[in-house]
This record gives sequence, C-alpha cells and structure tokens, in this order.
Amino acid sequence: MQLADKNAELQTKILFERIREIPNKGIAFGQQDATMYGINWKPKTATSKLKSDIKEVSGKMPAIHGFDLGHIELGASSNLDTVSFDLIKNHVRKLNKKGAIITFSWHADNPKSMGTSWDTTSVVKTILKGGSERSKYESWVARLSTFFKSLKTSKGTPIPVVFRPFHEMNGNWFWWGEGNCTPEEYKELWRETFYLLKQNGVTNLLYAYAPNIMQSSEEFDLYYPGDDFVDILGVDIYNYGGREAFINNIQKNLAILKEKAIQKNKPFALTETGNVNSGSEPNWWTKSLYPGIENSGAAWVLLWRNARLDHYFSVYSEDISAPDFKEFARLDELLFLKKIRKINY
Repeated sequence: MQLADKNAELQTKILFERIREIPNKGIAFGQQDATMYGINWKPKTATSKLKSDIKEVSGKMPAIHGFDLGHIELGASSNLDTVSFDLIKNHVRKLNKKGAIITFSWHADNPKSMGTSWDTTSVVKTILKGGSERSKYESWVARLSTFFKSLKTSKGTPIPVVFRPFHEMNGNWFWWGEGNCTPEEYKELWRETFYLLKQNGVTNLLYAYAPNIMQSSEEFDLYYPGDDFVDILGVDIYNYGGREAFINNIQKNLAILKEKAIQKNKPFALTETGNVNSGSEPNWWTKSLYPGIENSGAAWVLLWRNARLDHYFSVYSEDISAPDFKEFARLDELLFLKKIRKINY
C-alpha cells in the first residue's frame, strides 16, 4: 500500500499497517486531550504520571489520543484550549512509548480576519497560490512543520502521527467549510498544504480526511482531495437528535466509509463523537454508542474532550454513565491501550 507521502518514514509506514490491522482485532477507543485535563483536574507538572478520566472510571487508558494544534500557526506557546505545546510533546513521547496512536487536528485561526476557526470570513482563495495572504499562510505551515518535525523519541527517532486538517468541511461553521469556499478551492487548499508540509521536510504524517455527518456517498466525494493525498477516511458524528437518530447516523455513515475504504484500500474511523447531553443518559455507552459502532470495521472511535462540567463528551468518575462505561469497556470488541500496544509490525 502506497502512502500519500511517498517519502514517509519507516515508522509512519509501520503506524499505517498497525491501523490497518486494528479492525481485525476490534475497534480502538480514544479521546481528545485525554491526558491534558479532565473534570476538575489538570496535570500538576510535565513529569506527572499520565492521568485520564477514562482510566479513572475503567482502569484502562485510551488507545487513541487526540490533540489540537490551533495557535501553533501564531507562534504561541499554548493552543486555543490553553494547553502548552511543550506539554503536548511531552505526553506524545510518553504515549508513543506505551504504544498509543496519536492524532492531531488543527483549529487554525482565520488567516485574513485573524478571528478563530469559526470566523467564516471568506479567506481560502487568498491563501492559495497567488493569493494576498499566501505568504502568511506559508509561514503558518512552516511553524506547523517545525512542530511535527520536533516529535521524536528520546533516541531521536521520528514519532509518526495522524494529521486530520480542515475537518467537517461539509458543515458551514469553519472558514474552510461549505459556503465559505468552493469544493475546488477546498481541495486545492488540502493539496497545497500537503505539498508545503512535504517541502518543509515533514515525513511522519498520515493524512486523515473527515467530513461531518453525510447524507450520501456523493457528499463524501464533493470535497475529497484525491487518493494520492489521503491515507485514512473519517467522519465526525455527535449525538444531537436522540438515541435512534444517533445510531442510524453512525451506522449509515460508517457504511458509506466502509464502501469507500474497500474501494480505495484505506482504513476508516469515527474521528469525533460524543454525547452533547453528557450526564443525561445513564446507559449511553452500551445502548447508543456501541450499537452504532459494533462490527462496523472502523479502526477507532474518538470521543471529544472533557473540558468542564458544562462541556464534556466522555465520562468521569461521578458521571451518571460511569457504571455503564465500565460495562462498555469490558466488551471484547473494544480495544484500550493494553491491547492496542500488542498490535505491532
């Protein structure tokens, strides 16, 4: 299997093969910022033992760990969620050593307005080749590249990671989203960013393409930049409309991805999910999430972050769904860190 980056490190190729093998064993479980913070806690120091709400409840550490690089483009020391980039690097090294799989999103600011990712001021055309903000964008990708190249083990070996940029493009809430640029502009943005990263010497990335909930296979294709620029297929689905709609959405969308994945010979994943009404469904894990992902063929499912009591998407020790999560975590199909580390090439 040829990766998008033809010059990818051996470690990157090994990571890809590990990800392709996961569905033969089950589905890996992950969370965004799992060790960065949780409900009512943050790491005391960079040397603190890795902690997570997931582990506090189940005794098991997530297998997939997501982090965000928003504000790396600004030269900031912390990301948009006030997490130190140095702390992220520290945890990536620790988690990689334990066999975890790392994935990065990038909620970049709007290069034209300098508002957030959610500032939908039209900008994509201006950062493509020849655009008025092109030089600024190239400097942003250079900073992004420096960060990726800094991800190394204590022995100096590159740490391979999954990069999921410009996600949920079929929604209208990001500056790279539907209605804020054309599908062709979006695809060109993806390709040009890919080439800029390569020009900057980045060789430790697998590239993941992840729309929001899709209504059809054609919706997946609309923004897809091409097989030569993507390694992993994904989709982001949150529980907004109740249990039945949520299960149906996951099943339908993972079926679309599975069909595409077979055609393209690429793995696929549920790259973001969570219950927007966290704390209200005692059996959400076994009765809502698991029926959606069961026997789907997805490589992993990643829950969004536990930021605070009014904004969390997973579970914590006093959560109403904690007993159900323990049952969920015991399911044979679910793979946590201890099991995922055994999948090696």
